[in-house]
Amino acid sequence: MKISARNSFEGTISALSSGPVSAEVEISTAGGDKLVATITQGSVQTLGLAVGKPVVALVKASNVMVMTDGSGVKLSARNCLTGTVKKLAQGPVSAEVIIALPGGAEIFASITRDATTELGIKEGVAATAVIKASSVIIGVKN
Repeated sequence: MKISARNSFEGTISALSSGPVSAEVEISTAGGDKLVATITQGSVQTLGLAVGKPVVALVKASNVMVMTDGSGVKLSARNCLTGTVKKLAQGPVSAEVIIALPGGAEIFASITRDATTELGIKEGVAATAVIKASSVIIGVKN
């Protein structure tokens, strides 16, 4: 499968909480990271999702926000993954930030160049990737 989403996390479903319209799916990766996705009940049924099932979680880099000082901040976003900025590639308008997580995974974020300056983003700085659960797409292998 070739896909334009820069972030791809293989893992297994560690929790599944269903409601009448949507479901919350928790995915645990081999590196110990957890991602939460909210998807429709129709998708749960179509994909045959259940606890223990292997899945792939996809997130576009443009759906990843970056935070450098989260002390005292509470967010509604379910996914806050903290690591270290591994690479910063600056363009004239936007920048790509790669955050290395402690478990070995990397998260790609596409943010504005001005934001990198305002947040003090540079290689080696601690940073948190913030991803809304509704931005996580789940796939299964046939």
